[in-house]
Formats: sequence, structure tokens, C-alpha cells
Amino acid sequence: MTALGTIPDRWRRLDVTVRDLPLGLFLAATSFLPILYNKGTQVGDLPARPFDALAAVALALECLPLAVRRKMPAVCLTLVTLGFVIAELRSTHLVASSAMPIALLSAGAHLERCRRTAVVALTAVYAGLAYALHLLGSTEGVAGFTTFYLLLAVAWTAGAWLRGNRAAEVDRRRHVAETTRAAERARIARELHDVVTHHVTAMVVQAEAARYLQGAPERLDAALAAVGDTGRRATADLRHLLGLLEPGHGSEAREPTVGRLLTLVEQTRHAGQPVAFAEEGTPVEATGSADLVAYRVVQESLTNALKHAVGAATSVLVRHRDEEITVEVRTAGPGSGRAVTEGGGRGLAGLRERVDVLGGDFSAGPGDEGFTVRARIPSGGRS
Repeated sequence: MTALGTIPDRWRRLDVTVRDLPLGLFLAATSFLPILYNKGTQVGDLPARPFDALAAVALALECLPLAVRRKMPAVCLTLVTLGFVIAELRSTHLVASSAMPIALLSAGAHLERCRRTAVVALTAVYAGLAYALHLLGSTEGVAGFTTFYLLLAVAWTAGAWLRGNRAAEVDRRRHVAETTRAAERARIARELHDVVTHHVTAMVVQAEAARYLQGAPERLDAALAAVGDTGRRATADLRHLLGLLEPGHGSEAREPTVGRLLTLVEQTRHAGQPVAFAEEGTPVEATGSADLVAYRVVQESLTNALKHAVGAATSVLVRHRDEEITVEVRTAGPGSGRAVTEGGGRGLAGLRERVDVLGGDFSAGPGDEGFTVRARIPSGGRS
């Protein structure tokens, strides 16, 4: 059973010429069947002649070139047309003459250059063939010749339709690939923004505060140690993020992201921002991307608080429910509202995109008690 299952795969791995040859051989073989003798494609309605050496040449020209009908469609069409003309002028009615519409179909689908020239040349050849058959005594008439020409045109048109569909599919796949790459670049940019901005902002605030602690060596040492710790965490997070971009690397977080919120809050406190933190409910084990998004919401909100309202009282409330995580971050002071219009298109705008992708709700804006960020993030329910 396994061996049989590999036959189609092996067949597809063969060169296209090898895969196309059997069709030509089949038409050649069926042309010699007694039941199909003089039953092949014909135009001109002339009396049939017996099979001779010239008929054998016509048969070879019509059948063998089908092996290159996809690889060299122009060569195939030229040789098949020559064989078809010889067969019709000799009144040798062969099943092999069915190769003509097949060659037209393949050329319409695979011919890349000089397509209009090919159509004009084929039309001229057919007109010449029709005139020659008329001189030989054909009773087909204009209507008969025109009908056969239209049938050949249908074969070419069908090939052109297949070509158009194939090109459209290639364009669609290219568009999907470009969209996927753009989305991945945007995701990486958001991750870098979230990681770098938070840590660097904390380091800047801590370094600025250290300037005023020259007279308090112990507090200065603590402030510089906090800067060093923040830098090390930034380096670790960046290494982890860059590691995720390596081929074959998994995309799992090192630990449940919501569980790191307390560390994030402590880091922000060390940077000089008073933060009150509360967490309600039990985190759901399988939340998909919800926990990461919740972490980023808190991280970006605290970063904005450090940038625009340093020293202002900030509160973080995270609620874990059966099917969602809700986050609320409030920062006192009018300066925190500037975060809405700053960030170069990332920051809060990026958070809104993250939450929207998961089907949640996001809002950020000033209020009576300062600036408030709220997010409702579906987590998929308990497992």
C-alpha cells in the first residue's frame, strides 16, 4: 500500500517531457487499430487513401512532438501543424490528427512569446490548407471549413483561459506571500518597540534620577544597579526575540507572560514610578496569545506613564475570567494624555491592533482621574 502511494509522487518528479510522451504514443498506437482505421480527424471530405510512407511521416510529426508540448510549445505546434497538413492533403484520416487541437490547447496555455504572431500564422496556414483542399476537389464548402476553424480556435482559447487562471493563481500566491511578510515585519516591529521602548525608557528615567543622588552614595549605587538590571533584562528579552526569528526555532514564550507582570511592575517602580498592582482571578492555563497581549498592554501603558507622567500615581488591575482577560491601567496627571498622539504610529495603536486581532475591545484616553487604558482580551475559555 505504501509503495502504491509513492507512485504518483515519483511520476510528478519525472521530467515533464517523459510525462507528456505517453499521450503521443497512445494516439500513434490507436491509429493502427482496425476499428479506428480511417476514423480520424479530417477536413475537406476527400476520399481516404491507404496508409503509406508519407502517412507514417505525418503520424510521427503529429504524435511525437506532443512530448514537448509544455516544454517547447512553439516547436510542438509547428511540427504537429506540419504533420496535420500532410495528413489532410494526403487524405490519410488518422486518429493521430487529434493531436492538432491538443497542440493548440497546450500552446494557448504555455506559449510565452509571439502569441499573436502564432495565431496569425496558423490562420494563414489553415486558409492555405482549405484552398489547397478545394483545388483537390473538396466538397466541404466555406461553412464546413469555417466550422472546423472555429473548433480549432476554441482549443486555443481554452488554453489561453488556462494560462490566465494560472497567472492569476501565481499573482494570488505572490500577494499572499507579500502580505504575510508584511504582517510578520509589522509583528516583529511591534515586539521590538514594546521590548526596547519599555526598557530604554526605564533606563533613561533611572539614569536621570541618578544625577541628583551624588550626595547619597547608597541611593546612587541602588539607582545605578537598577539601570544595570534593566539593561540586562533588555538584553535577555532581545536575545529571546531574535532567537524566535531563527529558522526552526519555536515561537513559545519562555514562561507564561501574565506571570511576569509583577516583575514588570517592580521594574517600573525602581524607575521612580509609583505603581499599585492588583490581580484578580486565576490565570487560565491555555490562553493562546491572550496572555502576551495582556502583558504588552500593561508594558506599553507603564512605558507611557514613565515617558509622559513620571512620578504620577499609576494603578494596574488585571482580571482573569473564564473566557477573557481584562486589563485597566490608570495614570494620574494631565501629561499622561500626550501618549495618545505620540509614538510614531506604534505604541497604543499597536496595542489596539493586537487586541482587535483576538476579537477584543481596546480603549485609551484621558478622563477625570487621568489617563486610562482598558483592554478586554478573549482567552478562549478554560481547558
